[in-house]
Formats: sequence, C-alpha cells, structure tokens
Amino acid sequence: MIPRCTNLLAVFALWLAPLAWAHPGSAIGVNPDGRVYFVDTGGGVFSIEPNGEVVRREGPAFHWFALDPAGRFRSTPWPAIPGGELRAAGGVILSSDLPVAVAGGTLYFPERVAGDRIRIVAVAPTGARSVRATLPPARRGSAAVPWINGLAPGPNGSLYYTEDRAVRIIDARGRVTTLANVPSVARCAAIPGVMPEEGPYLRGLAVAGDGTVYVAAAGCGALLKITPRGAVAPLLRTASPWSPTAVATAGGEVFVLEYSHTASDDRREWHPRVRKITRSGAVVILANPPRR
Repeated sequence: MIPRCTNLLAVFALWLAPLAWAHPGSAIGVNPDGRVYFVDTGGGVFSIEPNGEVVRREGPAFHWFALDPAGRFRSTPWPAIPGGELRAAGGVILSSDLPVAVAGGTLYFPERVAGDRIRIVAVAPTGARSVRATLPPARRGSAAVPWINGLAPGPNGSLYYTEDRAVRIIDARGRVTTLANVPSVARCAAIPGVMPEEGPYLRGLAVAGDGTVYVAAAGCGALLKITPRGAVAPLLRTASPWSPTAVATAGGEVFVLEYSHTASDDRREWHPRVRKITRSGAVVILANPPRR
C-alpha cells in the first residue's frame, strides 16, 4: 500500500532513486477531480489532495509524465525507446527520458530519426504508432534541433513544444510554426547546474484554452507568459537556486513546479515545491517539502 502521510520529510525520504538525467524532473498536472500531480525526480510521483495533504502515488521517479485519469493507456503495449522507457501507473503515463503529452486520446513523444532529425510520434491506446510531424531545424540552414524540452496539447488539435530558446506549434495537419523566439530573459537569474549556452532553457509548458502559453524558463528562474500573438513577459520569478521546470493550468489558475537546483548530478539534492497563481494574482505555496 502507498503510504499517506502529512510528514513530507518521511514521505520523500522513502522514495530515493539513483541519478539518470542531468536536470530535475519536469511534470505537473491537475486532474479533473482537482488533485495536483507532480514529479519529484528524487522521490517519485506525488499528488496534492484537495485538503492539502501530499500523497505518494504509484510509479517510479521518472522525469516526465502525462495524466491519464480514465486509464486509457493502462494496458498499452509500449514501443521500445532507445535509452528511455514509458510506463503507465496510477492514472499517469510516466516517461524516463523524453517529454510526453496526451491530446485527444493519443499519446505523443519525440523520437530521433536518421539524419539527426526529431519527429513527434503518436501512440494510440492499442499501441498503434504513427508520425504526427518531423520537426524542422531551429532556423533555416542550421543544424537539426538537438532536442525538445517540453510538449503540451493546445487548442484545435495542436501541440506546442519548447526548445532552449523557442516555443513552436504543430497544427492538426502536422505543420510547424513558431509562436515565439526567446533568446534571453530580462533579469535572468543564474541557476546552478544550467550552463550559459542553454540560455533561458525553456522546459515545461501549458497552453490555456485561448492560446495563452505559460512556460518555465528554467535557466533564468522565471515563469513566462506568451500571448497568442507571441508577446513574451515574465509572470513569476524565483530566487536562485529555485527555478521552475513545469507548469499546468486549470480553472483559470496556474500551477508551477519549481526545484532548488544544484550543480551536482545527485538528484537527491534537488528539492521540489509547488506554487499556485490564483485568479486574483496571489501566489500560494501548495507543497514545500523539507530537505531530505
């Protein structure tokens, strides 16, 4: 049985795992029942219950997840992914080494293909695969995008994804356009463990129904708001070493997963917290576990 405990130190200390990636996890989501799920790369998957209790959920301490509250992917035969793993557990689809998103009953993830290009693969609950889009290089004539950091569903069957310095859109027909290039962020905070060449290091993102995008600038300690026309502005800042890695929206509120970063590769040193921006603009801490 998974323990239910309000002593967060005891809960998080039970679920430590060895390092598998150089940056903290990037996954947060709000279930239809109001539970807020988030990943602790050193501890596993947790939920914040409506009464504020933090509960350890089923599943390993992977880096990404997508919510699957209806359990559609509970018995999906997952494809083999070199260097990665997908796993369904407790209403989430966990991913060890690549961002995932569920949209319209389909799971999406990036896959590197011949020529060092990246394509977005669609997986149905039956396990059937198809290709949603092959991503273009970061700019005309440049090398292929080295990787993408976040993936999220958007309006009208679209998908949004992040590169280190850009947010792009894949429409329902697989065409890729740029919402915003973000070469820098004003008053960018130095975050331990994030190299200057990564720039703002855009990671997790969420898209509201009107097309407004919220994205974690993990390399600058800032949560950015991007309008449907591509205007970019900081919405929330942290004090280093804290920095956001993922974001979710629900009921007109914004939920942000933040980590206390270190220059170490020991994931047990990365400590998560969850903050919420209410409809009135107030910032509230929902979960702030003590150091392990």
